[in-house]
Amino acid sequence: MLSVCLLTYNSERLLKDVIKSLLLIADEFIVVDSGSTDNTLSILQEFGINYHYHPYATHARQMNHAISLAKNDWVLCMDSDEVLDEEVIFAINQLKAESLNNDSIAWRIPRYWYVLGKPVRAIYPVSSPDFPVRLFNRNRVRFNNQPVDDSAEGENIEKRRLPGHVRHDTFYSLHEVFSKLNIYTSRVVKYKKIRPSLGRGILSAIGALFKWYLINGSWKEGKIGLVTGIYAISYSFLKYFKSWFYVDKKKTDP
Repeated sequence: MLSVCLLTYNSERLLKDVIKSLLLIADEFIVVDSGSTDNTLSILQEFGINYHYHPYATHARQMNHAISLAKNDWVLCMDSDEVLDEEVIFAINQLKAESLNNDSIAWRIPRYWYVLGKPVRAIYPVSSPDFPVRLFNRNRVRFNNQPVDDSAEGENIEKRRLPGHVRHDTFYSLHEVFSKLNIYTSRVVKYKKIRPSLGRGILSAIGALFKWYLINGSWKEGKIGLVTGIYAISYSFLKYFKSWFYVDKKKTDP
């Protein structure tokens, strides 16, 4: 038996596609919403899915709260901009048929990133595809307490990859690209030790230009590649710039 744990917040854009794919594998559906004001809750109602409200602190805390509400030990943890394809669904159903009896194995999903509706090679600081651990036994694995770049971890766990393609359809407008750029860089400065230095910021931005735009081939992706390149350069500079700017001030929430 498998519990699907889904996080939502103003997720109406893709939620129907996300739910339709997950319903093909879920024996239980746990949705944790952090205060949606769009049609998210109405869409959940259309599918007969109840939700639990939990104020957002960090992604890891939201996921661990959802996991704690599950009735089954095996959980699949998903965000509301991730859509499973048929191959992933088939593979998970095969594992379920085998009773998911090896709790020392945790499964990575093959997550391909999309920006403005197009597949990309990278969105700083992640290359596409990446393979986060999302299917596991909750008695052996939980999300760590990192407020930035959290991950699912457990001791003496073997990590394996599921086949297929998970469409991670993020950054769907230019407004969201730059809004999240501001939020993420503020969060990094708040929770990580970033040396305050304009010089480091400039050098980091130059490095990002070469690594994340030129060397990895994002320049071949036209306008979308330019967007991801500007994002990488800006992110690399802003985390140092904000650290420098706030060096004598109390760091604030993003």
